[in-house]
Amino acid sequence: MALTDPRPFVGEPVAIDLLNTLWKADGRRHDLLDSLPGLRTWLDGHGLGDRFPADAPAAEALVRTRSAIAAVFADPRSPAAAKSLDEVLEHGRVRLVLTPEGPGEEAEFADPAWGAAWLAARDYLRLLDTAPDRIRRCAQPDCIRHFVDTSRNGTRRWCSMALCGNRAKVARHYVRNRETRAGTADT
Repeated sequence: MALTDPRPFVGEPVAIDLLNTLWKADGRRHDLLDSLPGLRTWLDGHGLGDRFPADAPAAEALVRTRSAIAAVFADPRSPAAAKSLDEVLEHGRVRLVLTPEGPGEEAEFADPAWGAAWLAARDYLRLLDTAPDRIRRCAQPDCIRHFVDTSRNGTRRWCSMALCGNRAKVARHYVRNRETRAGTADT
């Protein structure tokens, strides 16, 4: 049984949303993948619930993939990080097919437990190929979420303007007012 997605920020590409299965709220760290209903919620949110199992091996594969993607994000030039992502990618392959609509691709997995994890790793490679400089971590210090900057000028800093961007604005306003009050108190 899936539950309602409790995360405050969803809708990113599969790879980035996998990173965002870890988040902080109310000063506590949360992990959507620490339960099978949470795993089902994540799979269903990406239309993968009917294709892949929501069991312990699938959860382990996704957690391992999340760690590999996080390592590559943290240090894109690290051979160890690349190796960890390559190890995930070894669990599947793309087979070219001809469909009624024309040429296509079909993902194949020896072990279905690795299907969703492999798709997330492949999606991260796609993002690295198309927009590596647009994959970001939120600039709010207490936030651990990631996003793909789709803004026109590529200057987005927050996972969500309503959440983290607003917190930053409020914090800057508080500091400015405190400094103003301190300056008038000195005179």
